[in-house]
Amino acid sequence: MKRILIIEDQAPMRRNLAQLLELEGYAVLSADNGLTGLDLARKERPDVILCDVMMPGLDGHGVIRALREDTATTQIPFIFLTARGDRTDVRTGMNFGADDYLTKPVVRDDLLAAIETRLARAAAVQAASSHGGNFKPDFSSAVPLESVLGLTPREAEVLLWTAQGKSNADIATILGMSEKTVKQHLGSVFQKLGVEGRTAATLRALEILANLPGTH
Repeated sequence: MKRILIIEDQAPMRRNLAQLLELEGYAVLSADNGLTGLDLARKERPDVILCDVMMPGLDGHGVIRALREDTATTQIPFIFLTARGDRTDVRTGMNFGADDYLTKPVVRDDLLAAIETRLARAAAVQAASSHGGNFKPDFSSAVPLESVLGLTPREAEVLLWTAQGKSNADIATILGMSEKTVKQHLGSVFQKLGVEGRTAATLRALEILANLPGTH
């Protein structure tokens, strides 16, 4: 069972998120402040962390900074919860190493999609890393995905962003297309690769982008 740590100082929000995730089969850990959350993250090593930005004491930026400086927690997927319009907070958080952000009030489908995307990418990265210790994928170009996998330029672009853990909505915004079109491209990618979902496709892309042995 995957474990999700919620760090949120507002009790109603914290309870609602916990209940929603428990109904989806996740084990939930909760903290009502940044210091407690940081301590829990270090002790429990959750699979994903959801963290509010604005909290008294240690805020979300302080939490992510501390986690990314610790080799034991640096790879834990981290999703910020922010008030609408806090774009500066979002950019700051991303610079500290956050993987994603969700605006409050959090929409159920967006929350589950973000968590599933992060879990899928974490699993793919872990699997790819097992091929060798020097795992550094190069996300600067989608061309290798075109040439090796036989994808169209657009399919390769979609897969490139998928491999970076972006959701369909994120990719649609980045590439200027609808979510429906993103899904269509992904469906074509899955078919060409002979895989069933994002995790396997991401793993294949990461292997190629890291130029690991046996990918050519």
